[in-house]
Amino acid sequence: GTGHGIGHFLNVHEGPQSIRLEENPTQLKPGMVTSNEPGIYRAGEYGIRIENLIVTREYQQTEEFGTFYNFETITLCPIDTKPIVKKLLTKKETKWINSYHKMVFDKLKKHLGKEEKEWLKNKTKSI
Repeated sequence: GTGHGIGHFLNVHEGPQSIRLEENPTQLKPGMVTSNEPGIYRAGEYGIRIENLIVTREYQQTEEFGTFYNFETITLCPIDTKPIVKKLLTKKETKWINSYHKMVFDKLKKHLGKEEKEWLKNKTKSI
């Protein structure tokens, strides 16, 4: 699967919700915290998995289809870019990393002292 509910008391994989190919009888509802774990593994080449936590939010109300939801990333941590081979990234992937890092910096900077803010600015700079 690519996502699971988050538990407490160190029970990381806790339902009832999940994001996976198999049928999941539990609907995602506003306020549910779920992991988001996209990954790719190329035999003999490389593997990567980025795991963030997301919370389900109401997004848009429609007359025809009801309420749509989206996810808000609540793990605000920079992605280590040292292992990234930039030539393997598409423009869209590079833009995603840069946008994610901008969001992390913008949301956290007001909570940090000068030294921590400089550290975070360096870790979230564009690639």
